[in-house]
Amino acid sequence: MEALKSFISLLVIINPIGAIPIFISLTSHQSDKERKRTIRLAAFAVAAVLTVTGLIGERVIALFGISIASFQVGGGILILLVAITMLNAQVGGSKQTSEERVEAEHKPSIAVVPLAIPLLAGPGAMSTVIIHAQKATHWYDFVYLVLSAGGIGIICWLSLKMAAPISRILGQTGINIATRIMGLLLAAISVEFMVDGLTQMIPALQRH
Repeated sequence: MEALKSFISLLVIINPIGAIPIFISLTSHQSDKERKRTIRLAAFAVAAVLTVTGLIGERVIALFGISIASFQVGGGILILLVAITMLNAQVGGSKQTSEERVEAEHKPSIAVVPLAIPLLAGPGAMSTVIIHAQKATHWYDFVYLVLSAGGIGIICWLSLKMAAPISRILGQTGINIATRIMGLLLAAISVEFMVDGLTQMIPALQRH
C-alpha cells in the first residue's frame, strides 16, 4: 500500500501530461529522430534522478544536520506551492522560470536540462521521493522505490512519445483540467507530509 501511495504521489507531482505543451514547444525545431532521442534521454534521466535521490537523499540532508521531520514540513510547503500553481494550470517557478524556458529554446539538447530536470523531476518530486524513502524499513521497500522510479520513467516516455495525439485529443483545456485535478490531489499529499512532520517535531500533537 505504501509503495502504491509513493508511486501515485510521484506521478501526480511530476504530471507528465501537464509538461506536454512545453515539450512540444521546445522540440518543435527537432527532427523525428532527434525528438525520439530527447524523449528516451529525458525518461531515463527522470528514472535515474528519482532512484538516486531515493537511495541517498536522506543521507545527504543528514549531512547538513536536517531532521527528516523538518524536511517533511519544508518539503510539504514546497509541494503545496507547486500544487497551487497546478490548480491555476501553470508550471511552477520551482520547475522552470521564464528565463530558463527562453534559454532552453536555444540549447542544442534539452533532454536532461530543463526537460527532465527540473520540468519533470523537479525539487518537489525529489522532496517527495526522499520523504517516502525515509519510511522504508526493509530492503524490498527500496526495491519498490526503484521500480516506482522506473515506472514513472516509462510513463514519462509514453506521455512524451504520444504528446502530439494527446495534445490534439485533450486540447489545452483538457490538459489544464487534468493538471488542476492533479494539483488538488497534490495539495492533499502536501498537507499530509506537513502534518506528519509537525507530529514528529511536536509530540503533543500525536494522537493517544
